[in-house]
Amino acid sequence: MHQVRELYGEPGEGVLRKELDHLDAHCRALIAHSPFVVVSTAAAAGQCDASPKGGPPGFVTVLDDRRLAFADARGNRRVDSLHNVLENPHIGMLFLVPGNGETLRVNGTAQLSRNPALLDRLATGGTPGRLAVLVTVEQAYMHCAKAILRSGLWSPDAWPSGEELPSGAEIMADHSGVGDRESWEAAIADSYANRL
Repeated sequence: MHQVRELYGEPGEGVLRKELDHLDAHCRALIAHSPFVVVSTAAAAGQCDASPKGGPPGFVTVLDDRRLAFADARGNRRVDSLHNVLENPHIGMLFLVPGNGETLRVNGTAQLSRNPALLDRLATGGTPGRLAVLVTVEQAYMHCAKAILRSGLWSPDAWPSGEELPSGAEIMADHSGVGDRESWEAAIADSYANRL
C-alpha cells in the first residue's frame, strides 16, 4: 500500500471527513430520486457480482437513518446477489440519478427478509417482491462526478448508435449456444412486455 500511496498521495481532509455512518437528508434525497443502483456482493470464496437494479425513482426505500431496503425483482432467476448475501453479508451500492454527475456510495451489511409488511411497502407496480434486501448502513458518501463527466454517460452526443453494437438477442444466442437470434428476440420481447 505504501507504493500505491507514493503514486497517488494522501486524500484531503474533506474527502476523508465526507464519509458518514448513516443516511442524512442529502443521501435520502439522492436515493429518493434514483431509479438505478448497482449492487455489489461477494461470495464467501470471493467471487464478486455487480448487479444492476432498477425501478421507479425511490424504489430503494430509506427506512431510517441506518437502514434501507428494496424488493428483489425476479430478473433472470440466477439469484447471484442473494446467494452471496447468504454467504457473506457485506454489500456495496452505487446510486445514480439521470443527469446528475455525483453518485452516492453506500456500504454495509445485508440480510434477506420475507416480512409481508416490508414487501408490501416496497412493492412497485402493485406487485410485491418475493424477498426484500434489508441493508444496514456502515458507510455513506458522495462520489465526485469525474467518472460520469469523462464517460459522457448523460451526454447523448457521446452515445454509440444502435448499429454499432450487436443486439441482446444476438449476444444471448452466441454466448449461450441455445436457440438462435430470432427465438431470443421473441423471448426477450415477451419478457420485457409481460415480466418486467
